[in-house]
Amino acid sequence: MSVLPSGDQWTISGGGYAGTVVSVGGGLRGLTYEGRDVLLGYGEDEPAHAGIGQHLFPWPNRITDGKYSFGGTDQQLYLTEPARQNAIHGLTRWANWVRLDDGSDPSSVEAGYRLHGQPGYPHQLELRLTYRLDDGLTITASAVNVGTTAAPYGYGAHPYLSVGRPIDECVLDFSAAQWLEVSPDRLSPIGLAPVDGSPYDFSTARVIGDLDIDNAFTGLGGGWSVTLSAPDGARATLSGDTAWMQLYTGSAIGRTALAVEPMTCPPDAFVTGQDLVVLEPGQSHETSFRVSAG
Repeated sequence: MSVLPSGDQWTISGGGYAGTVVSVGGGLRGLTYEGRDVLLGYGEDEPAHAGIGQHLFPWPNRITDGKYSFGGTDQQLYLTEPARQNAIHGLTRWANWVRLDDGSDPSSVEAGYRLHGQPGYPHQLELRLTYRLDDGLTITASAVNVGTTAAPYGYGAHPYLSVGRPIDECVLDFSAAQWLEVSPDRLSPIGLAPVDGSPYDFSTARVIGDLDIDNAFTGLGGGWSVTLSAPDGARATLSGDTAWMQLYTGSAIGRTALAVEPMTCPPDAFVTGQDLVVLEPGQSHETSFRVSAG
């Protein structure tokens, strides 16, 4: 029996929405509303590419050189972005997750994965993802430290908002106080700058045009949202509760969709400690984000 590149396929539907959760990475292989894309997907016969629909445990974004120190011990992660000499997007994107619910509710899926200690991250985490459809899709990500030592932790996700046409034609609407400048070669953090007056100021909604964005934003308020709108009125919105959010205009996929990445911490958080979660044995962390066609 052949195995699909993204593993087992678990369909969800409800409220006019339909999507497919996959066992590889616990990711989302697409989401539609009344037949049109809300989140960019990929084919059943393809592996995930450009991070589409993936979840980023136990850190989002990049760790420069894959090096950090925690609890007085220096750690070296595998360099999973070798061209830039970075460790990128955590350790679970290609792991095989298992379904935890019984499948009786067509509008929801719950998946789990136990992350065991490995070089550069000697900690044990019990991870869980819950997908629930009603008048939108809510995704909840949680982690429990089931090991015996404190563990550094962060979470991110990599969905791409889609309105079925190139994003250069689309209007973007979001608010943030600061954006993170990164080096052009390795995308390593340089420092925060005000959004106000910058090319990344979309507090008044406007067309994206040919602007390239691959940056993190913070100062998002207690709850934030990003909306992408097409000239024909089609919309897609992602809202979250995290302190950080990354936008990527998707040059790797021909600028066909906009990555909106909720992140609990910024790049290099394992190095700087900025907004880093430290899970003591038995402690847990949970965060959610929501996607809708409105």
